[in-house]
Amino acid sequence: MDSEAEPEISRGRMRLIAVIVATALFMQNLDSTIIATALPAMARSFHADPLHMSVALTSYLISLSVFIPASGWVADHFGARQVFRAAIIVFTLGSVLCGIAPDLLALVLARILQGLGGAMMLPVGRLVLLRSVSRSQMIAAMSWVTMPALVGPILGPPLGGFIVTYFSWRWVFDINVPIGVLGVIAVGLFITDVREADRGGRLDFTGLILTGFSMAALMAGFETIGRHLVPLSWTLASLGTGLAALILYILHARRAVHPILDLSLLSVQTFASSVIAGSLFRIAVGAMPFLLPLMLQLSFGESPLQSGLVTFAAAAGALTMKPAAQPLLRRFGFRTVLVVNGVLASAFIIACAAFQPDWPILVLDAVLLVGGFFRSLQFTAYNTIAYGDIPRARMSAATSLYATIQQLTLTLGIVVGAAVLEIASAWSHHATATRDDYALAFLVVGGISLGAVPFCARLHPNAGEELSGHHVALEAAGDAEKKEVLLFVNKK
Repeated sequence: MDSEAEPEISRGRMRLIAVIVATALFMQNLDSTIIATALPAMARSFHADPLHMSVALTSYLISLSVFIPASGWVADHFGARQVFRAAIIVFTLGSVLCGIAPDLLALVLARILQGLGGAMMLPVGRLVLLRSVSRSQMIAAMSWVTMPALVGPILGPPLGGFIVTYFSWRWVFDINVPIGVLGVIAVGLFITDVREADRGGRLDFTGLILTGFSMAALMAGFETIGRHLVPLSWTLASLGTGLAALILYILHARRAVHPILDLSLLSVQTFASSVIAGSLFRIAVGAMPFLLPLMLQLSFGESPLQSGLVTFAAAAGALTMKPAAQPLLRRFGFRTVLVVNGVLASAFIIACAAFQPDWPILVLDAVLLVGGFFRSLQFTAYNTIAYGDIPRARMSAATSLYATIQQLTLTLGIVVGAAVLEIASAWSHHATATRDDYALAFLVVGGISLGAVPFCARLHPNAGEELSGHHVALEAAGDAEKKEVLLFVNKK
């Protein structure tokens, strides 16, 4: 990678920008899971079938998936700061409309608007951060952005249950309003518009249509498979047409001058390794917020509140990781951390298969706390090294492609977890999933996570050294040894 001018900002300003971006992304990640527990209350309010309320979830996810690929082009042409601020406004406005929705149709339309804001908020927020900090500050900055992805899905269900139990389901959306207002003000006051050279070219409409249709069809298929919401033939048709559109896009991208998703970025080894290995890891992590609460409530007999308090330990573990990420990566380097920590993170996912109803809560909390630490560290390492060798002029394209794949694989994690439970229950002739069925699901997703380790092992030993400073540590160690040798010679 050619040397490039690095932005120079203080550590305090880096942290401030990272917190602003992380807060906006936390709002989005929390919102995507918090309403799951509010769906029955919404159904009663709208006099609708509870099974039909899942459209409030899928409409948001599909809208998110359709618009994410365009985020890089939009940020390049209108400025990352402006787009990020506009995304927060659109998301907040969508939240207000959700909170006052008089019927299911109005709620779905408001959720689609929310999805549009969220689609820009995720990759463009990350782009704002990457363009604002130097490469040596990326690990510390990205460790903040990792938190929402891990904490939001874990806090969402218990917080949603608390709000619905003691207040109104409409408050589930209203809590986004003050966060959004503060976010818009903070972006205007503290984030400067760091622009790179415009990639040029008109918007790839053909690519946008193909990727949008592919993502919408795949997400619809993932969201309905195994849930008996629509006939299986419809789900399979959705997945088939989504894959067909994806293949057509790949063929189109080879000829397009400025494709909406730049697949040539996969020729960068660190980016490709992060995408492939990170996708396997995200499938496993995406299954965790789905499997754990179900097992604790339906198999162990815990209440939603008790389940939420147990799973909160994983969020606490993620929070403890932040100060440890940079020292660990500086000391051992990306490859060693991704391999060793990948094995440990996978082991603690697999350890959930051993959970028993009569185990003390403190034991469950301890496993989830430590596991949350390792998973958060792995996320931070993947999310950082992905951009280590990407030229700054191509950062917007990289964030779009990375966010698109990230969205698919996290959703695929729920599909895999649900599929294993369905197959295991059918094989054992269980009417509902038992503890053994959940144990098998944790073994499978843990095995998928472990499958990412060989891809990490293929990284160059010095991969990401400009980010971690690992080469500096090695040079310092070498200098210390030279000094010892010189002292020994002088004594002689």
